[in-house]
Amino acid sequence: MPLHLTKVAFGCDSVDYLAQRLASRGDVWGLTTRYLPKRHAEIGGEGSLFWILKHQLVGRTPIIGFGEAEGGRTAILMEPRLILVANRPKRAHQGWRYLEGTDAPPDLGEAGAGMEELPPALMGQLAGLGLI
Repeated sequence: MPLHLTKVAFGCDSVDYLAQRLASRGDVWGLTTRYLPKRHAEIGGEGSLFWILKHQLVGRTPIIGFGEAEGGRTAILMEPRLILVANRPKRAHQGWRYLEGTDAPPDLGEAGAGMEELPPALMGQLAGLGLI
């Protein structure tokens, strides 16, 4: 199972806005961070960055790899797309944190069509009831 990262979608107030923001990035984009994750080899090209929005894991962006950024920083290279996942409560935090593959929520896939229109809190409640 691949290892994943989690990060707060800072400045985003909806899943739709987050998806638009990611789509505007181009082909491959890099999120800069001060240090290369110590467990980067476990993330490889199979892990994802899971986005936290309003205390819920709402989607993921596939991680392609790691590169160098200006000033000796590290770039987490990702695809510019958002894949919706079954919402799961997650506390906000600064920076990024690891998420084990076994703890990662499943993708919504075709069943998730139109889900981005629901408020994240409602999606979390429905997920808690096992309805999504």
